[in-house]
Amino acid sequence: MSPVVATSSGTALWYLARGSGVVSLVFLTVSVVLGITTTLRWSSPRWPRFVIEFTHRNVSLLVVVFLLIHIVTVVSDSFAPIGWKDGVVPFVSAYRPLWLGFGALAFDLIIALAVTSLIRHRIGFTAWRIVHWLAYACWPLAVVHGLGTGSDTKPGIILVVTAACVLAVLVAVSLRLATGRADRPRARRLGLAGVALAPVCLVAWLASGPLASGWASKAGTPASVLATSAAATSAQPISAATPTMSPPPPSSTSQGSAPATGFDAQVAGTVHQGTPDTQGQVVVSLIGTLSGGASGTLDIELRGRPLSSGGIALNDGTVTLTGNTASDHASGHVVGLNGSQILANLSRSDGIPLQVTIVFQQLDATTGKMAGTVTATQAH
Repeated sequence: MSPVVATSSGTALWYLARGSGVVSLVFLTVSVVLGITTTLRWSSPRWPRFVIEFTHRNVSLLVVVFLLIHIVTVVSDSFAPIGWKDGVVPFVSAYRPLWLGFGALAFDLIIALAVTSLIRHRIGFTAWRIVHWLAYACWPLAVVHGLGTGSDTKPGIILVVTAACVLAVLVAVSLRLATGRADRPRARRLGLAGVALAPVCLVAWLASGPLASGWASKAGTPASVLATSAAATSAQPISAATPTMSPPPPSSTSQGSAPATGFDAQVAGTVHQGTPDTQGQVVVSLIGTLSGGASGTLDIELRGRPLSSGGIALNDGTVTLTGNTASDHASGHVVGLNGSQILANLSRSDGIPLQVTIVFQQLDATTGKMAGTVTATQAH
C-alpha cells in the first residue's frame, strides 16, 4: 500500500519552517561566497572591499536569524517528533537522526562563528581563524540536511534552489583554488578534482536516496509518523453505485438515509489520487457507498502537497454525505486527522450540524478499493 500521509496540523508552520530553511541556505551560500571573495581580495569601484566585508558580516547575521525561525517553527509543528534539544544536539532526534543531526551540527558551527566573532579581540586572531575555517563545513552539512530531512525534496523548486547554491559555491571555490598559492600545485589540483567530483557524488546520492522511493523510512522517520496514513493512492478510475434510498425516520440511527442526525454505518468504495496541479498540489478522492446503519454515498476530497514519503500533507479537505432527498444532504470540511481516522464537521441542508468520524480499515492501492466505518452524531 502506498500511503497518502495527510495532516491538518500546522500547515502554515510547515510552510514557514520549510521556507525559512531554504532562505537560510540561500543566505548561508551568499555568506560563504562573500567570505571566499574577501580571501581573493577582489574589489571594484562599485564594490570596494569594505562593502564586501560589511555585507558578508550582515548576511551572516541574517543566517542566524532565519535559522532561529527555522528551528522554532520546526519544533512548534507537531507533525514530526522534533524537540528543542534536537535543534542543537546532533544525532539524538527520534526523527531522521542522521540528517537532522547534520542540521544541528551546522547550526552549532554557525553559532560558534558568531560568538567568536563578537569576542574576537579577546580570543585572538589565530583562535578565531581556526573556528572561522571550521565554520565553512556548515555549508555542505546544511545542504545534505535540507535534502535528507526535508519532506518536499522531490518538487523541482527545492532542487533548483539547492542546485543554484551548490553551483555558486563550487564556482567560488574553483576561483579560489585557481588563484591560490603557486608553490602548492598538487594541493590545488587535488582541490579542483574534489570540486569536480562533489556534484557527481551529490547527484548519485540524491538518485539512490531522497529522490528514490521509500526514503522516508530509510531516513529514519518514526513508524508513528509513517502510520499517519489517511488514504491510499490508485491510478484506477473512481466509480461508485448510488443505491436506492428510502425516506429516513426522524433521528433514526439504523437503516436511515445518509445524513440522518445519528448513525453508524459501513462504507466501501474506491480511492484515486490525481496528478499535481500548477501549484504542485494533488487531490485524493474517495467515493464510497454506505451500508448497514445508513444508505447513501460518501464523497471525500483531500487536497495537499506531495511528500517524499509518497503521500500528501493535508491543506484542505471536504466531506459530502448524500441521501435521496434534498434534506438528505450534508457537507462540510475536515477538521481533524489521526492516522487513518478522519473527523469532519458537516451541516445538513436543513441546518442541523453533524460531526462525522470515518475510520478506514482497508486501503488497497493495487485494487483501488477502500473500506471502513462512518459514525455520525448531531453536534451541539
